[in-house]
Amino acid sequence: MSLTPDTLSEDPRTLSGFRVVAFENRMARELRTMLERYGASVTSAPAMREVGLEENPAAQAFAQALIAGQLDIVIFLTGVGVKTLFEIISQHYQLSQIIEALGRIVTAARGPKVVRVLREAGLQATINVPEPNTSRELLEALCKRVVLKDKRIAIQEYGTTNPELVAGLEAHGAVVRSVPVYRWALPEDRSPLIAALTSLVSGNYDIALFTSSTQVTNVLQVARAEGLESALRREFNRIVVGSIGPVCSEVLRKYGFAVDVEPAHPKLGHLVKEIARQAPALVRAKKATKFEVSSSVASPPVRPDKAASEAKSALSEHPILKACRLEPTPYTPVWLMRQAGRYMPEYRRMRERFGFLEMCRRPELAAEITVTAVEKLGVDAAIIFSDILLALLPTGVGVRYETSDGPVIEHPIRCLKDVERLAAVDPSAELETTGEAIKLVRRALGDKTPVIGFAGAPFTLASYLVEGKASRQYLLTKRMMYTEEATWKRLMEALVRLTAEYLRIQIAAGANLIQLFDSWVGNLSPDDYRRYILPHTAALIATVPKDVPLIHFGTATGNLLELMAEAGGDVIGLDWRVSLREAWRRLNYKVAVQGNLDPAALLADVRELRAKVAAILDEAEGRPGHIFNLGHGVLPQTPVDHVIALVDAVHEMSAKFKRDETRQQQ
Repeated sequence: MSLTPDTLSEDPRTLSGFRVVAFENRMARELRTMLERYGASVTSAPAMREVGLEENPAAQAFAQALIAGQLDIVIFLTGVGVKTLFEIISQHYQLSQIIEALGRIVTAARGPKVVRVLREAGLQATINVPEPNTSRELLEALCKRVVLKDKRIAIQEYGTTNPELVAGLEAHGAVVRSVPVYRWALPEDRSPLIAALTSLVSGNYDIALFTSSTQVTNVLQVARAEGLESALRREFNRIVVGSIGPVCSEVLRKYGFAVDVEPAHPKLGHLVKEIARQAPALVRAKKATKFEVSSSVASPPVRPDKAASEAKSALSEHPILKACRLEPTPYTPVWLMRQAGRYMPEYRRMRERFGFLEMCRRPELAAEITVTAVEKLGVDAAIIFSDILLALLPTGVGVRYETSDGPVIEHPIRCLKDVERLAAVDPSAELETTGEAIKLVRRALGDKTPVIGFAGAPFTLASYLVEGKASRQYLLTKRMMYTEEATWKRLMEALVRLTAEYLRIQIAAGANLIQLFDSWVGNLSPDDYRRYILPHTAALIATVPKDVPLIHFGTATGNLLELMAEAGGDVIGLDWRVSLREAWRRLNYKVAVQGNLDPAALLADVRELRAKVAAILDEAEGRPGHIFNLGHGVLPQTPVDHVIALVDAVHEMSAKFKRDETRQQQ
């Protein structure tokens, strides 16, 4: 976090009449001054304090190892931390010795404050980590300059251990030690924080600002202790929430809070400037909508009822669920997108009698199609027969399925009033048909085969709503995203609430895992995804219970994989345009992967098909956490025998590979 008040405009007073609560501690006075220049009424409620470590043997051991030449890389994470570390080790060693030893090895500085402190001490960092200075950028910067395998690395901590960074370094073969210099604690006098939270839940603020991830944790801890957590969650859904940067935003989303404003640069001045620019319109838009606690994206994840939990527990050791948990399986599980589709004679015969929408909305028909595909193909999971646009039916936008052109939205969303009508809808009653279909499938399959529920991701649903139909360029969608940011945020928030309810219905009915389809998001740049999409997708995923695995899938998303993983999901779906081996490596093997055969390969002869299956299994290297699938849905021209041959080949080849691997290990 850095203070750059020179980035502010001259007293535009855009925040006049707006009430802000800020949880910053160290620079609370400076933050208040900047906000007041815009006319805001500010309450400072520090949510943390830094506590020095009276005895710090780890810091002294670090200095000893450094001087003895037993370290290869030192990573400095904060300017204050560097100063404190130097003060601690200077009690036993000459600072010149430390600087000289650091000059002989690789040093990495996360952010300009660290660079400045090191320069003042006479040291030029080897690697300067680019913004937004998260663990991802740090790891990427290191990997570009250094082979990390077997490197001995010390990390200067800043109040708490960074498990993501440590895990990332260790995944590359590094040997890591952490060097604590201080710890974070709650304020000694918590009364200002408690008073601010009490006032906040009474509706007395318009904007809340978080400038570190620890503030989020501490605010929730105090709110919970004071019996204010539920009211706080409700209120945070009604006001504008500002975050200093990606690390803080990630923790907010982890706890189920939507982030409304995050600056492009993680600095106080930039945060204040973005709040002044965006918050007034966002506050007005939120006040214009009535929020219900039950549908709030900031509510705690919805837990399935007891019956659903018992049904899932009997299947917990099924290979596909174990793969979602990165656990070893006797063979690679396989299922296929659109496995119950137009290529199957049984489907075509039913389609001659019923319309597509009728088939989706009549539970007995949807269940029959779903179960028929599982029994005929021998796949490891049933995916409920439905469509991602089914969630939009209760909104009154008019979803129509054209034979040649695909889905059409009769009343597209083009302005804020359209969005507010959408946001006011209670979808639960009309979407229960999907839940009923899942119950019928569970009854038919018993405890043999898991059932996958699914929904469209917020961006893909928003694109259909704004464009009115399928598109190549998404010009109307992107124009709203770029030029009507308040409208876009409200649209995405409304879709998150709608979709969260749709998924809740499916999970309560017995869905064992969920797939989130973001079919069109591959048309965005990484920067646009991070700014306009990631916060909302993350907020939706946060509503799915942790014991229900979630597959996060998109097409043409090779440039977005890391960001999609950041948004969330136990499994990242891959299409055929990326190498499975390379994609999994980029994800640091921290999540499972699904994919990724080209659907057109099913049109080849069986010998060629088996060769392509073998190639993908080879890329997975037998690593736990691979679910075999296509990179998209089964094509209508596909021979059914080829699909059965594919499933058999995956089971046969992967089981043999795993048996051979076990024998070699023995």
